Amino acid sequence: MVAIGISREQVLDWLSVVPDPEIPVLTIADLGIVRGVTIDEQVIVELTPTYSGCPATEVIEQSVIDTLHKHGVDVSIKRVLSPPWTTDWISKEGRDKLKEYGIAPPEQGASKRELLQGNRNIACPRCDSVNTAVVSEFGSTACKASYKCIDCLEPFEYFKCI
Repeated sequence: MVAIGISREQVLDWLSVVPDPEIPVLTIADLGIVRGVTIDEQVIVELTPTYSGCPATEVIEQSVIDTLHKHGVDVSIKRVLSPPWTTDWISKEGRDKLKEYGIAPPEQGASKRELLQGNRNIACPRCDSVNTAVVSEFGSTACKASYKCIDCLEPFEYFKCI
């Protein structure tokens, strides 16, 4: 496997289709977890996990390796923990994909404290009503909470802010 003649842009393009294993409508590019690509004798991809205990971290790293191996590229992964990932790194396209999929995207620049103090309302991804209520702080994955819409009566998940 070689890295000679491969551009950083080409590697980023290949990585732009690697799905998140927990929310497959999103890619790792949508999440903003690809922190850097260095090309020398091999390709080094820097990734930041979304959560320190995220069970998908190793799956994502292996998906990156598998994707680049398919293109004949020798790659190693460097896990970057500082600064820690924040939901502010999710792209506009990623936020739109979440909403279309039925998951309320995280508020840009919101903090957990603001949400818990009731300073922000979570809009229903189906009808856009902010007349919603938290059902549980724990959703189907650690990064989501369960909500219900009081107006359309639909349950939905909210991608938590960090």
